Amino acid sequence: MQIALHLGAHCTDEDRLLTCLRKNADKLAEQGIMVPDFSRYRPVIREAMNVLQDDVAPPEMQQTLLDAMVDDDAATRIVLSHDAFLGVPGRTVENNELYTTTGFKAPRLRKLFGQCDVELFIGLRDPATFIPAVFERAQETDFAKFIEGSDPMTLRWSDMIARLRQAIPDAPVTVWCNEDTPLIWPEILRELSGHDQFTILDGQDDFLGELMSRGGLQRMQSYLQAHPPQNELQRRRIVSAFLDKFALDDAIEEEIDLPGWTESYITQMSQLYDEDVEKIASIEGVTLLTP
Repeated sequence: MQIALHLGAHCTDEDRLLTCLRKNADKLAEQGIMVPDFSRYRPVIREAMNVLQDDVAPPEMQQTLLDAMVDDDAATRIVLSHDAFLGVPGRTVENNELYTTTGFKAPRLRKLFGQCDVELFIGLRDPATFIPAVFERAQETDFAKFIEGSDPMTLRWSDMIARLRQAIPDAPVTVWCNEDTPLIWPEILRELSGHDQFTILDGQDDFLGELMSRGGLQRMQSYLQAHPPQNELQRRRIVSAFLDKFALDDAIEEEIDLPGWTESYITQMSQLYDEDVEKIASIEGVTLLTP
């Protein structure tokens, strides 16, 4: 059994991946891929992690968990998604680290599925927009209290991914940048679910519909139907062209209003993020999806 765990991050996916794959649940089930509703696994996983702590789930408990998630004995792959698997928004930034809870949360999660092959998936986001977004999600009014003395300029996703690899060395990690998601959305869906390359998912353009005008989306879909792209690169170029022309300003532009965060400060942070992504690509056991 394969278990695909989508770990977030917060303020990236917002359950869009799960929603799209759930829309295609029957089609994916024909390939042995199960995408259970989150209500079937999020509560039981949280409870099991709290009960077991650092112990490995015994075989009978693992089977009970699997039975609670899916009904089909023919399942070969189960896709689970939750941006709180590694922690809550209020603890995203601590001790100059992103998701400092990774070191103990990730192994606990892995030990629930000791008899399964586990794969990890996570979308990253530029700290210049991620930190303000997760601060708002945490519903904390004091930014200084939220970051607890951490220096936002020193936060690195590569450190978090390295800790994740160290915590679960037998689980490969697939990573992508949230900023690239519109261009590589079909690839992300396919990597997470494991469906074959000939499967066309219903609603795979729904995400793009949030970013561009309805008329622009319809034009893009008509163009793709009349001129089917020969490969993924060609499709990305077409999507990029239509986004450039029909993107909704509110969906693309982000307003950042934090004390001391000047335009130059934000620009520097984004540059460091770009450099950090290059470092992530070199981490053993990590696959970086790019346009």
